[in-house]
Amino acid sequence: MTNRTYRIVLDCPDQVGIVTRVGEIIASNGGWISEASHHSDVESKWFFSRLEVQADSLLIGPAELEQKFAQLKQELNLNLRIEDTDQPKRVVLMASKGSHCMSDLLDRWKSGDLHCEIPCVISNHEDMRGLVEWYGIPFHHVVIDKDDKTPGFAKVEELVDEYQADCVVLARYMQILPQALCEKLRHKVINIHHSFLPSFIGARPYHQASRRGVKLIGATCHYVTEQLDEGPIIDQDVVRVSHSDKVEDLVRLGKDVEKTVLARGLRAHLEDRVLVHGNQTVVFN
Repeated sequence: MTNRTYRIVLDCPDQVGIVTRVGEIIASNGGWISEASHHSDVESKWFFSRLEVQADSLLIGPAELEQKFAQLKQELNLNLRIEDTDQPKRVVLMASKGSHCMSDLLDRWKSGDLHCEIPCVISNHEDMRGLVEWYGIPFHHVVIDKDDKTPGFAKVEELVDEYQADCVVLARYMQILPQALCEKLRHKVINIHHSFLPSFIGARPYHQASRRGVKLIGATCHYVTEQLDEGPIIDQDVVRVSHSDKVEDLVRLGKDVEKTVLARGLRAHLEDRVLVHGNQTVVFN
């Protein structure tokens, strides 16, 4: 990425003058705002914003710029962070046997469509070792014993720490992460669920959907929390089906939706377009 920017992501209780006061700090330090998104939630009375500032326009660096906001943070009860696009996020991918989401993300990463680093892939099966290593990425097979999952997930956590992951993506990883790991990586673990949540939570959602005779099936990209398939939703999409479609057809159609939704949700996260408030998200285009 040649056009280096700093992304300023913030939220706070809504009130008059937030945009002006934030803009004044940026402008007084030479900052040129190239993109700006704002949202005021009427029900919660909470304000959200994402700004991109041209890095070469600023007279100071991102750490100094963040210090300039110190007083405003106190006055407005402001949550604010600054991200540097010159420092791509490190994304650890996890999967089981299904390869469609994994192969799609690896291809998008290789082509530059996803601006990130993928330091490793973790799987509880060996099936995708060849695929992952073809891309030149380290592959770690970590067995999750159904009778005692603690050692396996301890190894997973060790690898996530070792590779300094900024984000973990469950690209059809068919295991439930332990509560402690969910809490440690809050809003940093992204999952693709092969259903249009909140319908058909848990296993075999296409079979559940087929039995209900649904006319739309979909996929949901969301952050992982301790509550199964109930974390803040990042992205969703659907495809129309009919009574003549068998479960196998639903699975085939669903795979296309899954990989598209996961890639779209991950890109929004990588570009700092997702702001979480409670169990809801604001996702700026």
